Amino acid sequence: MTLRFGTDGVRGVANQELTVELVTALGRAAVRVLGAEAPFFVGRDTRRSGPMLEAALVAGICAEGADVSLVGVLPTPGVAHLARGAAAPGAVISASHNPFDDNGIKLLAPGGRKLSEQVELAIEHELRELATVQPEPGPGGAAVGVASEQRSALDDYVAHLVDSLQGRGLDGLQLVLDCGNGAAFRAAPTALRALGASVDVLNAAPNGININDGCGSTHPDDLREAVRVAGANAGLAFDGDADRVIAVDEHGAVIDGDQILAVAALDLHDRGLLRGNAVVATVMSNLGLRRALTPYEIELVETPVGDRNVLDVVEQRNLALGGEQSGHVIFADHATTGDGILTGILLLDTMARRGRPLSELASVMQRVPQVMRNVDVAAADALNGDAAFWAQVRSVDQDLGSEGRVLVRPSGTEPMVRVMVECNDADTATTTADRLVELVKHATARA
Repeated sequence: MTLRFGTDGVRGVANQELTVELVTALGRAAVRVLGAEAPFFVGRDTRRSGPMLEAALVAGICAEGADVSLVGVLPTPGVAHLARGAAAPGAVISASHNPFDDNGIKLLAPGGRKLSEQVELAIEHELRELATVQPEPGPGGAAVGVASEQRSALDDYVAHLVDSLQGRGLDGLQLVLDCGNGAAFRAAPTALRALGASVDVLNAAPNGININDGCGSTHPDDLREAVRVAGANAGLAFDGDADRVIAVDEHGAVIDGDQILAVAALDLHDRGLLRGNAVVATVMSNLGLRRALTPYEIELVETPVGDRNVLDVVEQRNLALGGEQSGHVIFADHATTGDGILTGILLLDTMARRGRPLSELASVMQRVPQVMRNVDVAAADALNGDAAFWAQVRSVDQDLGSEGRVLVRPSGTEPMVRVMVECNDADTATTTADRLVELVKHATARA
């Protein structure tokens, strides 16, 4: 029995890598580390394997004497919101943007916050103990944990989203939503309609296997066309657990997380709400974001990839805003984690208050040509100790000089290596990325 936390929880092929036995043990380990004082809020996305793994996780939690509050299909930030209000831990059964046959477990510390690395290591240790040592019997009788449904969970989360605008509305806006057949399929349309927007909805009929299938935040082409055809003001696309969002402007152009961060940062700055006059982003963020913030003397703080890394710095420096190019955006005054629906609502609110179309708002940031490549490999960590490979990467970076930069990063959640090249010249960026991809393939074949 093996398990390691990646950049966003634990993931694997459901019932093969992420087995019922493993998830049950993970539930027990989580209680041993996080405690049984408050009920665990447990939610899931729409994957076929979700109910099976939910049952296994709940069994493990209850076996260690903790209660469970089942919230059903709900976005990850919805579970985090409920956990925050109850000062309780939580868990979400989801593999985010991965295909339906994958699944995962995201654990939340009491208060709905991401687990620290130290807590993750403690849970891994407990899991190994459960795997190698015959565990003592758990509590019996009235000390056994009990699971119950919280039927108001969706309504509570939607109310939180609506309240984020403090009485303002989105009346008059025509929107298209792509729910990705995932956890946003009820919450997003309900919240935006409650705010007065006119909403058309795509991909909100989950059947267990169509989550992220050519739709949602990683596949926005259908949304782009739908916005153009409908003459809508904007579109929003969510991933499987709706903790990220990609927007589409009135012309059908994609607005990514970096551009959303730029719009939000300048709006908060103008309103005197950008604490610390700084924004947190990852090393993957486009150079255009830094250039957009510089004239306003807004600091851009860079972190390693992963929204937990972003959130750590936001909290350490008591800042208001951080996020990732992928659409994970953290508005610290509203949420403890990235929230795709909340981010979309606040972006639309900026449009409504300023009376400007999304294309005009997003034009504050001019993207530097950026080429991304995902290289499938047998093991993403095979490059970690390859000094010769990393020397070659540094050489490629030096060749670009001040005109650009490169980033090669083994994925923390999938067997792939991500390659990113930024350069003022798009053709040079493409040829450099192709060169790095070949270096990755050669190095991983050798490993």
